[in-house]
Amino acid sequence: MKLGSLKEGGRDGTLVVVSRDLSQAVRATGIASTLQQALEDWSNIAPRLVALSDALNDGTADGAFDLDVAALAAPLPRAYEFVDGSAYLPHVERVRRARGAQVPESFYTDPLMYQATSAGFNGPRDNVKVVDEGYGIDLEAEIVVVTDDVPMAVTPEQAAAHIQLVGLVNDVSLRNLIPGELAKGFGFLQSKPRSTLSPVFVTPDELGEAWRDNKLHLPMLTHVNGEWFGAPEAGVDMQFDFSQLVAHVAKTRPLVAGTIVGSGTIANEDTSLGASCFAEKRTVETLEQGKPVTPFMSFGDTVRIEMLDGQGRSIFGAIEQRIERQPVPEA
Repeated sequence: MKLGSLKEGGRDGTLVVVSRDLSQAVRATGIASTLQQALEDWSNIAPRLVALSDALNDGTADGAFDLDVAALAAPLPRAYEFVDGSAYLPHVERVRRARGAQVPESFYTDPLMYQATSAGFNGPRDNVKVVDEGYGIDLEAEIVVVTDDVPMAVTPEQAAAHIQLVGLVNDVSLRNLIPGELAKGFGFLQSKPRSTLSPVFVTPDELGEAWRDNKLHLPMLTHVNGEWFGAPEAGVDMQFDFSQLVAHVAKTRPLVAGTIVGSGTIANEDTSLGASCFAEKRTVETLEQGKPVTPFMSFGDTVRIEMLDGQGRSIFGAIEQRIERQPVPEA
């Protein structure tokens, strides 16, 4: 099934079940008010949502309406946790090599992850708001999974059973702020503003054979200003699968229902497949030409991120955004 949230009913939105072709939706009235509520009692609520999804796709659901993506908030408008990884080895190796650094040996056996911003997510048609172009505005096209309650110290095999939903994220980064923050040795803060989630999240079974080995085996398609930017294969060159990422986060703490876990920027050894972020593209240019050529994003630029199935149909709907100047509050 496919689930989304309308921009109504408060900060956590109103849960809707969305049709497989993304054309219609129905409110989950009487089942769960919000997606967070559903995840907190997933074993009981999910079967009822599946029944509603079946009725919607069969054309028999009461209260079905035509879906306007602009009316959607993020599926989880806010989450208790968002932990993001950097699971694609080519991306890590290239970025390190471009600045003359080595990949730590531990990376090959221990995921690289950080605590990301979760107090609010942009909806799929909300603009990316930034105060200053000089911050180095970048997109990052990634896959996320959403868990139910995960016990502390689960194994990857156990963690796989707690992955209940899959979606996409534009994990916005402000690249020119990152070096100064990381130099302090305490991680990201100002360099990681709000991210944007895909119109819907889907259950893994909705992905068919594309979801295997706890990875999503499809290209991540990104366009910038209407031009093709990249379509790297998400199931290729992923050093750690999602069960390993979830288990890594839960090593010393339980995870609450609604925890979002990100893959990190999707990247392949094959650079002809393009990139999923400007930092990656600029790194390849540096390695090939001695310096980056492509600038970071500017106000007015547009981004489109989506994933298509084998028949060319959008699975999660598209993230479509414009980069917009955020006015500074007056004193």
